[in-house]
Amino acid sequence: MKHLWGALLVLALSAFMPSHLSAQGVTPQTGKGQAAGLELGQNYPNPFNPETRIPFTIGDGPSCSDPSRQYRVSLRIYNVLAQPVAVPVLQGGTGNVAGGEPLDRLLLTCNQYTAYWDGKDMKTQQEVASGVYLYRLEVDGKAVVKKMLVSK
Repeated sequence: MKHLWGALLVLALSAFMPSHLSAQGVTPQTGKGQAAGLELGQNYPNPFNPETRIPFTIGDGPSCSDPSRQYRVSLRIYNVLAQPVAVPVLQGGTGNVAGGEPLDRLLLTCNQYTAYWDGKDMKTQQEVASGVYLYRLEVDGKAVVKKMLVSK
């Protein structure tokens, strides 16, 4: 029975998400979850329980050609119904941005960063259910999406 639900979920994701995300202006990804000026890494650990980290790179990364340029960055977690579940926080912090800041329209310079999510729903503060979740990094209007698994 679990395999049947898993197959239905994969079918739903493949049929629903590309058209839904293209309607939101998501930039097509290359093989590594990249768009011009940003790179979204795979969360780790994956699958996870109860927390995860999400690596991402803004601009040209460490070899930045314009270190003073600021990018508007948002990172959100969605369930398979494309409903927002959480906004991860910046881990560590760099420059004038403190660690622990929610990644919601945050101004960051080009560099490599790590986001942290405690696995809790932002509305209920309860741990989310097992299943597939999507995370979407948006930088100055360009977006990249990847999926992650919560396993309990």
